[in-house]
Amino acid sequence: MKVIGINGSPRKNWNSAVVLNEALKGAESEGAQTEKIDLFDLKFSGCLSCFSCKRLGGKSFARCALKDDLTDVLEKILAADAVIISAPIYYGDVPGAVRNLYERLLFPPNLYSADGSTGYDRRIPVGLIYTMGAPDPTFNGNRAESDKMPFEMFVGPVEILNVTDTYQFDDYSKYSGSMFNPEAKKKRREEVFPEDCKKAFELGKKLIMKK
Repeated sequence: MKVIGINGSPRKNWNSAVVLNEALKGAESEGAQTEKIDLFDLKFSGCLSCFSCKRLGGKSFARCALKDDLTDVLEKILAADAVIISAPIYYGDVPGAVRNLYERLLFPPNLYSADGSTGYDRRIPVGLIYTMGAPDPTFNGNRAESDKMPFEMFVGPVEILNVTDTYQFDDYSKYSGSMFNPEAKKKRREEVFPEDCKKAFELGKKLIMKK
């Protein structure tokens, strides 16, 4: 079994990446092979509304026709047994690069079918892990719950983990941020974040057990 992990953060060793690594370890504990992809290493765009994915008989029917660094990633996701996407929440949403990935993954299988049929021929379990500085996911309109619906419609069953009140800086004295309590942030990082990592590990295991 193969699991693809997508780090949707520009930081490769911070909150989103750390919890993703734990989720992939959880999948590995159930015998899966894993591959992590740092989305910000790639050059790609969002959907260009060419509608090639909707053209009957077209060579790109139900698939994104654009050719760039994301093309291979999309193929890997569709060939995998599960995908885990970990991303920070900025101003109530995932970063633009992650939103571009969502457009190119979720729009092609949407065939506007009256009977609800879609363009992907198999269901792929999805893990959505969102990290945020906010103490509660509802401060962001509960972004993960909003994204869950299209993934369940067009890709597969979804497991969600919201990691809240994260540690933004390694040294709060060096950055503007007087609204934060550095000691409280440090305490949460030491006591709560490890528990979030354990939850990510269990999420990775659960995705494999769905197969």
